[in-house]
Amino acid sequence: MKSTILAAAIACGLASTGALAAGAPSGIDLKGIDHAVQPGDDFNAYANGTWLKTAEIPADRSSTGVFLVVFQKAEQRNADLIKAAGTGNPAAGSNQRLIADYYKAYMDEAAIEKAGIKPLQPALDKIAAIKDRKALSSALGAQLRADVDPINATKLETEHLLGLFVAQGLEDPSKNVPYLLQGGLGMPNRDYYLKTDKDMVEARTKYAAYVQAVLAAAGDKDAATEAKAIVALETKLAEAQASIVDSEDVHKANNPWPRTAFASKAPGMDWDAYFSAAGLQAQPTFVVWQPATVTKFAALVGSEPLDTWKAWLRFHTINEGANGLIGKQFDDLSFDFYGKTLTGTPKQRDRWKRGVGRVNGDLGDAVGQIYVKDYFPASSRAEVQDMVKNILKAFDDRVGQLEWMTPATREKAKAKIATIKVGVGYPDTWRDYSKLEIKPDDAVGNHQRAVYAEYQHQVAKLGKPVDRDEWWMTPQTVNAVNLPLQNALNFPAAILEAPFFDPKADAASNYGSIGAVIGHEISHSFDNLGAEFDAQGRLSNWWTDADQKHFKEAGQRLVEQFNAYEALPGLHVNGQQTLGENIADVSGLTIAYAAYKNSLGGKPAPVIDGLTGDQRFFLAFAQSWREKTRDAALRAQVVGDVHAPGNFRAQTVRNLDPWYDAFKPKEGQKLYLDPKQRVKIW
Repeated sequence: MKSTILAAAIACGLASTGALAAGAPSGIDLKGIDHAVQPGDDFNAYANGTWLKTAEIPADRSSTGVFLVVFQKAEQRNADLIKAAGTGNPAAGSNQRLIADYYKAYMDEAAIEKAGIKPLQPALDKIAAIKDRKALSSALGAQLRADVDPINATKLETEHLLGLFVAQGLEDPSKNVPYLLQGGLGMPNRDYYLKTDKDMVEARTKYAAYVQAVLAAAGDKDAATEAKAIVALETKLAEAQASIVDSEDVHKANNPWPRTAFASKAPGMDWDAYFSAAGLQAQPTFVVWQPATVTKFAALVGSEPLDTWKAWLRFHTINEGANGLIGKQFDDLSFDFYGKTLTGTPKQRDRWKRGVGRVNGDLGDAVGQIYVKDYFPASSRAEVQDMVKNILKAFDDRVGQLEWMTPATREKAKAKIATIKVGVGYPDTWRDYSKLEIKPDDAVGNHQRAVYAEYQHQVAKLGKPVDRDEWWMTPQTVNAVNLPLQNALNFPAAILEAPFFDPKADAASNYGSIGAVIGHEISHSFDNLGAEFDAQGRLSNWWTDADQKHFKEAGQRLVEQFNAYEALPGLHVNGQQTLGENIADVSGLTIAYAAYKNSLGGKPAPVIDGLTGDQRFFLAFAQSWREKTRDAALRAQVVGDVHAPGNFRAQTVRNLDPWYDAFKPKEGQKLYLDPKQRVKIW
């Protein structure tokens, strides 16, 4: 689905559901349909109700669904490739040797247990040696990393105080610039620190206990006092952070600060020491995404006790390695909080699965090169490329027919469609890991060096021309992404699998599933965020006032539509927070349907399995979003994600006129919308 100005994606992790029926000629899971439910009351329950009654979430997962089925297929393939990489004694420095040595080190649990936190000791000693605010600022700068989540670019993947994102400039798309974004938290987002409902209060209590337990396991004698101070500091950081909705507003993010102005704009931090330690002392300007937050963060660096900051740095250094890198005691503590408490997942994932994830995270392109050779034939790439062309043409045709859009805006929209860069399957150039040192007996060091190498790779792009062919996902990733700044799309090979895409399947199911994914990503270039950028990826208002007014009014109706959805008792979807994803769903499904109809060449669609072509199309869409999620994980998604839960995304069909023709919902049924209420944007 999507994510932010910087990156927009189809799926938030693995939150969809079970396999579609392999043998059905229609490509539809006929047994999963619940005919006791009226399509007009709940299309998700109609399309997936019988499946929902029997589907079980794996013990080591927070959800199950189509994405998980496809992910598990890719995961097993990756495991086979990684385990085979070490056969034949591959040459030193080769991708196969790097993969084999990294995996071997991570899987050597006995060696990891024996080493404990010793591999972290050099970093911990540096923290202990901090004597003043300048040294603190240097320590904070030294930990700056390019750790922004490519799926949700306003969110950091780690707890570093700030994160670096390198991409083209908002106003000058000719070169790459550095963006600084807020971080600093050990829990998923600010709401976990600030909201007062019982679930959030309980999470805070358990987090405080977790912090104390980690420090105690590391040998800290006054872990209770340190934990209390750390949580209090993070609460202040949370109070200083901008909300997800504000972070999604690119106009609030366009804040270029000269490096020399940081001292006056954000006093409290020694910014010269910070940027020098980060290797960015020569960078003239930074785009500060959340300026008020950075100012408040710097003030906290200057005002909070030095010992509190040192305890915070110590905890997060240990916490970063706690998930499988520094011994079972820390591993169990980490899973108990981040797995059981925050997502409700009862069982830790098998070590080999986590090892595969680690290798893919740190050596993704090395594995990806092998993956596509074995599992993504050129014929599949060509077929998906053709489907993309068909959907882009359908979008272009659709823009040409919009009654509400003026010729001036239409011309700019068509120009943007014509310049979208689409990558299918895998990149044409691969990441070079030849300078990365990987050892077969250094799990912690391997990860640290890989993370730093990624940081160096990103920093090296600063001031350089933008590569619009650059990929932000690996081929073995089950996801897809829109990059509004690059006006580019990535469709990794691993998501181009059944049931999303099946070369042997009926066109209706392919267009309803992967076609809607493709349409979704294309539509991100024209959602409430993407529409702020022109054909070159420049922040630019290319709309007439009247057209922009219509666009925003339609978006507001979609906000209200999703605000009404209740995910858990008393917990509603935030329609504004999820607006970009919801626009992309409505628009993507609309153009995928148009492309499907065009693919028929004017001929009527056959009836298969008793279903018309249109019925198969809409059922394929809804069944692609079937999911079953644990309550804790669902709460985390609603609170902190820009994607609405899948069961509500399946209801997107209520905005399309052809769905009404296909399933005959009646006025008065829950999903029925009067034609004037149906949201039509693109």
